[in-house]
Amino acid sequence: MKTKEIYLKDIKQGDKIASTFLAAEKNMAFSLKGSPYLNVRLKDKTGELDGKVWDNAIEFDRQFKKGDIIYIEGKAASYKNSIQISIVNIKKYAGEDVEPTDYLPAAKGDVAAMFNEMLAYVEKIKTKPLQALLQAFFHDQKIAELFQRAPAAKGFHHIYLGGLLEHTLSVVRLLDKVADHYSNLDRDLLLAGGILHDIGKIYEFNYDSLIEYSDEGRLIGHIVMGVEMINKKIEAIPDFPAPLALKMRHIILSHHGEFDFGSPKRPKTMEALVVHFIDDLDAKLNAFQAFITDSNNADSDWTTYNRFFERFLYKGR
Repeated sequence: MKTKEIYLKDIKQGDKIASTFLAAEKNMAFSLKGSPYLNVRLKDKTGELDGKVWDNAIEFDRQFKKGDIIYIEGKAASYKNSIQISIVNIKKYAGEDVEPTDYLPAAKGDVAAMFNEMLAYVEKIKTKPLQALLQAFFHDQKIAELFQRAPAAKGFHHIYLGGLLEHTLSVVRLLDKVADHYSNLDRDLLLAGGILHDIGKIYEFNYDSLIEYSDEGRLIGHIVMGVEMINKKIEAIPDFPAPLALKMRHIILSHHGEFDFGSPKRPKTMEALVVHFIDDLDAKLNAFQAFITDSNNADSDWTTYNRFFERFLYKGR
């Protein structure tokens, strides 16, 4: 794989830049004198910076599109207390020797180790039809590969490659502990529901370059897609109990909890209720921590206003 020359977080004022980045956004604009210039939002796994093409903007605009890996040459300058790159040359990178995780954020944990831990939970399932269902998913090479690579979301929690696996494993670990505390829960159903609750997300997003919704993701969504995937796998398992299939489908359909949050059904079994609350907890804690970590409000113990949580978040001293 090609070794990336420099990362955005390491760029300082005055640096000369000759490196590859992901074109996260681009748009043409015009100066007060009517001269065209090109805005390019540069991205890699360490963050994003603005780039400006002042000369030959129309010609360079034709060289690439949003989502391409591009090679740029330019110089970093300070503009309104932020680093901005003045680009003098830009072209689509034609090589195939790029490592996607150089350009998109990725889970910090060992993906292979996390996936093996997930498989270990599958092997603990004692209810044979549920174990067969889970094995049908994770012994499917394509599904297993996508599950280890997919993000969990586009704009809220675990927004990085491997995020779906990281989130799902965290949810399953917590569900296992909850089952220890509440002995009247069906542990196998609870864990199986947790493992598969977001399975539709492997197809809800495109994540070869930018993380974007797929057509299926926009038109159908991961909840219904997940139920469709489960139905298809169950059809191939002889004598899968109909009541068990119904409970599994209900967990998937209700895991967002409320109609306002896109849930076709609200939880009506204890296991579905627990999966919903643990999923919600893990997602919100990840989003909360990420917002604090990414906060650039260094002069305060508080973050800027968070629109999702509708409050300022306390960073601590």
